[in-house]
Amino acid sequence: MHIEKAILDKVNIWLTPTFDNQTQEAIKEMMTSSPKELEDSFYKNLEFGTGGMRGIMGVGTNRINKYTLGKNTQGLSDYLKKCFPGEELKAAIAYDCRNNSNTLAKVVADVFSANGIKVYLFSDMRPTPELSFAVKHLNCHVGIVLTASHNPPEYNGYKVYWQDGGQIVPPQDGEVIKIIENLEYTDVNFNANENLIEYIDVAVDEAFRDSTVANASFETSKSARENLKIVYTPLHGTSIKAIPGVLAKAGYTDVNIVKEQEVPNGNFPTVKSPNPEEPEALEMAMQLAEKINADIVVGTDPDSDRLGVAVRNTKGEMILLNGNQTMVVMTAFLLEQWKKQGKLTGQEFIGSTIVSTPMMLDLAEAYGVECKVGLTGFKWIAKFIKDFPNQKFIGGGEESFGFMVGDAVRDKDGVGAILLVCEIAAQAKEKGSTLYQELLQMYVDFGFYKEHLISITKKGIEGANEIKQMMIDLRENPLSQINGQRVVCVEDYQSSKGKDFMNNEEFEITIPKSNVLIYYLEDGSKICARPSGTEPKIKFYFSVNCTIENLSDIPEAEQLLDAKITNIIKELNLN
Repeated sequence: MHIEKAILDKVNIWLTPTFDNQTQEAIKEMMTSSPKELEDSFYKNLEFGTGGMRGIMGVGTNRINKYTLGKNTQGLSDYLKKCFPGEELKAAIAYDCRNNSNTLAKVVADVFSANGIKVYLFSDMRPTPELSFAVKHLNCHVGIVLTASHNPPEYNGYKVYWQDGGQIVPPQDGEVIKIIENLEYTDVNFNANENLIEYIDVAVDEAFRDSTVANASFETSKSARENLKIVYTPLHGTSIKAIPGVLAKAGYTDVNIVKEQEVPNGNFPTVKSPNPEEPEALEMAMQLAEKINADIVVGTDPDSDRLGVAVRNTKGEMILLNGNQTMVVMTAFLLEQWKKQGKLTGQEFIGSTIVSTPMMLDLAEAYGVECKVGLTGFKWIAKFIKDFPNQKFIGGGEESFGFMVGDAVRDKDGVGAILLVCEIAAQAKEKGSTLYQELLQMYVDFGFYKEHLISITKKGIEGANEIKQMMIDLRENPLSQINGQRVVCVEDYQSSKGKDFMNNEEFEITIPKSNVLIYYLEDGSKICARPSGTEPKIKFYFSVNCTIENLSDIPEAEQLLDAKITNIIKELNLN
């Protein structure tokens, strides 16, 4: 096959003595046996997306390896010196259970230390939320976590956190990227100063555990906690380092761990995907729950920022909740607790994202707080906390199974969220209800919302072009009607413009630019198209709703909303 000259020029740079023999031999092997793979490994540089930089491990500019991460870290070191001239710079580094995460973390530590930056490196894998906590706890200027979240085993990644414990956002990310892009690989200093690398573990673990219990527990009685039967799975990931200890400290004694998934393993041998969004990932936990008659199932992804939750429905069957459902249950509970404690003054806010359920807006209105809505990714919720210091952040989430309780952690936090969801379930059980019944009552009180997600994977160069074309088609040939309902409004976050068709008015969108398109229909339905920032996917989000008077109306309403989603998907040719 023909490979473009620009790609071959990059390849030839990687065949120079700057790169080790093993790397050079791997490239030569690809040149003869896998030219297609060679092209994919070099056709672009890995980019920062929604959740940092994520990619397949291997050699090349479009892969995660010591050189791409070394160059990132060198650029970040240069940027830190520019931002904090004359200060003694400090960095915290954590990593998850993935293959090579520990060695890649040491590479990052080496480059920071080689640039005179003090490094706090966790001595073993730790959850991502603990890294966010540690950045503030240790007064660091920056934090790095090596993780690819819920991606398949061949992936790894690099997430950058700033002083506040939140991920970097514009304009900082652009400034860092500009510095990185101007570097040559010969500029990277890999010569570690071991005197500047300090290993951390137990002391930070204890502080994180104490903070989590203080933030996410709400006067649940001792007996209620002891009476809640929990099944927990870390899905071979890092949460095993934190969640059992947090639940024990909070007083939960009946915690049953899925033994086959207890030991960290970067190959994730018992699941197709270590993602609690996928029902299959929690299958073993659900089986154990049926066997022991558990009240609740909780599970996390490999770096423990996402959580999956299953509870018993009105028939006593164990069912999985989606991310929107867990988010509204947790948010409503937090709002009610703050109200009981007399802490709602009108200066509080909750956080959500443009692709998440609009039910969050109804909750905020009912409790007299603001709901700040940003782009996908918890870095935007963390930015709200930083940008509005006079307002208190209660909690917030996004549809992709993430939640954040309070501001001690500035990223989605599966550890704190699991404790919170257990508090809700324990209190509900004590009063003769269930977490699921609490959710159903919310549908009566605030409106019945139902959401659905379709995720289409398109790999490689061709896939990226297909996704690009899908978005072009949606923009250039806008739909005026979907499922018999008029389109009343379209928001294009790439152009920062919206159009209200009912009043024939255009308006500016003040949220930062992003490749997202949202259609609103006259019946309150919402359809969103968004290419993923970290995976070769395009995602379509659907939200439909109706009002109901009583719990007895739910079955009929659910059928109506399911049919509505099915018809919309069919009309968009996505089935």
